[in-house]
Amino acid sequence: MGYLGAVEGGGTKFVCGIGTADGRIVDRISFPTTEPEETLAQVCDYFADKSLDALGVGSFGPIDPNPDSPTYGYITSTPKPHWGNVNVVGALKARFDVPIGFDLDVSAAALGEATWGAAKEQGGCLYVTVGTGIGGGLVSNGRIVNGFTHPEMGHIRVRRHPDDPYEGFCPYHGDCLEGLAAGPAIERRWGAKGFELPEDHPAWAIEADYLAQAFATFVLVLAPQKIVLGGGVSKQAHLFPMIRRRLAELLNGYVAHPRIQNELDSYIVPPGLGDNSGLAGALLLARQALEDARASRGVSGR
Repeated sequence: MGYLGAVEGGGTKFVCGIGTADGRIVDRISFPTTEPEETLAQVCDYFADKSLDALGVGSFGPIDPNPDSPTYGYITSTPKPHWGNVNVVGALKARFDVPIGFDLDVSAAALGEATWGAAKEQGGCLYVTVGTGIGGGLVSNGRIVNGFTHPEMGHIRVRRHPDDPYEGFCPYHGDCLEGLAAGPAIERRWGAKGFELPEDHPAWAIEADYLAQAFATFVLVLAPQKIVLGGGVSKQAHLFPMIRRRLAELLNGYVAHPRIQNELDSYIVPPGLGDNSGLAGALLLARQALEDARASRGVSGR
């Protein structure tokens, strides 16, 4: 038996690793995201001497996660220079004759958290990452939830905070959630990165308001079992109680469920797997791809 290979492909760096079906990560490496050819060559070089049964990839997006689509496995209309319409799965299939699972990076992270992390007792969760961008992935009953493509939760509209004149940086929508609340918005608005700002800085009330607005929408539309907040901004521990309080204010008693009324402290939480959520989720994508391949061949077993 070989290992499962995992790739967490981010806009800033790629993380690759090998592990087992129960989530044990045996080895890992990371390197900066540069040009597609160079970066994917590094991915292939890392796995070249590994004994792989399957490979899972959680990639920054937008991507095409629909196996029936002619552009399945592609990064599609990303604003990241040079990465638009890059066939990630095709490049890997050219080197490795193993089943390959492919989905959005935050969806993979949601899968990792729902299986082995903060939501492992719930059967599903919503994972939202706030860093250089904002994205969200939903898992229900152990499977990632997609439609004709994956969700784009970072680009929903939110009401502007009354003390916020910042116009937003999203090249498509300006003042969408990502444009107002991702890391670059904090830095451009205040002239400093989030981790450089003190806990009593007015930036955090504005940030908490925007994230709570988004979470209120997600609670009303999706009713996720748990919300896991990851990414760089989530490392600001003081932000969590601010988001919870504002969410309760926005919902105003309408959602009459204990998770909202009495259990917000355990409902909106940081990742249980820390920085390994995405890589663990990619292992699960590999495991699912292997199981699906075996099922299609009528082969039983793990």
